[in-house]
This record gives sequence, C-alpha cells and structure tokens, in this order.
Amino acid sequence: MVDIDGVISLFAAPAPDVGGGLEGSFHSIEGIPHFLSAAAAAHLLELAESFDLVWASGWEEKADEHLPGLLGLPAGLPHLSFERAVGRANAHWKLEAIDRHAAGRPLAWIDDALNDACHEWAGRRPAPTLLVETDPRRGLTAREAALLTDWARSLAA
Repeated sequence: MVDIDGVISLFAAPAPDVGGGLEGSFHSIEGIPHFLSAAAAAHLLELAESFDLVWASGWEEKADEHLPGLLGLPAGLPHLSFERAVGRANAHWKLEAIDRHAAGRPLAWIDDALNDACHEWAGRRPAPTLLVETDPRRGLTAREAALLTDWARSLAA
C-alpha cells in the first residue's frame, strides 16, 4: 500500500532553483504544485519486484492518470477508493479500504501520517503487517526501501 503525498510528492521541497540535495522535479498536477521524488519512484520500481503495489492515497484513480507518465512508474496499478472525505492529517481514515483490499493477506503500508490507530490495527491483523512511515520532506528513501525488501525476504523464507 503506497501513499503519495509525503512518500512520492514531498512537502517542504526545495525551491525550483535550489537543489536541496533531492532528486526530482516540480509538476503542476490539476493546478496543484508537487515536487515528485525521482528517488522514491526508483525505489518503488525496485520494490515492485517483491510487492504488488497498490495506491493507498486520496489521489485514488488520479495516481494512475499522472504518475506513470511523470515518473516512469508502471501504469495500471490498482488504487483504493475511500468511502469518506479524504484530507485528514492522519492515515486512519484509510484503514477500512486497506483492510478490505488486503483481505487477510500480508501487507506493507508506506505512509507519512501513520498514527496510533494504524499501529493498533496492524497489531491486530492476523496476517503479517509492516507499517513504514516516511519523513514527508524526504519521502521514500533507501532506508525504507531496504526495510521493505528485508521484510519481503523474511516472509518468503
């Protein structure tokens, strides 16, 4: 399960004329400026070898409309749809849709806004569950990607 804002689209990204040490580029997506992390996209491409990627973001179907062309990510990835209004400052509003989609299978969830409700939910799931929280200013980095890869290998063993 992959969130977008704070994972791929970074917050507090550098101004366009300042590198800030981040690989990526600015894009206007439906009139909203986003700094999209090229590093996060590269990590997702690597993770796709071990995981079935699913968009778990308020972007819903918009993820597939915009991100493959801008970042070279695979087109046609499934996305979750949410029954309630999105845009809250935490991720617990996603739990019902994630649970429904995972249907008892192991899952890893990458998000920048995990809270106690998310951790309690993960602890109650009968299937293996890994929550990976990103720093919304850096997004998905090599550290989180390695954690995910190691977890996938441990499940396969």
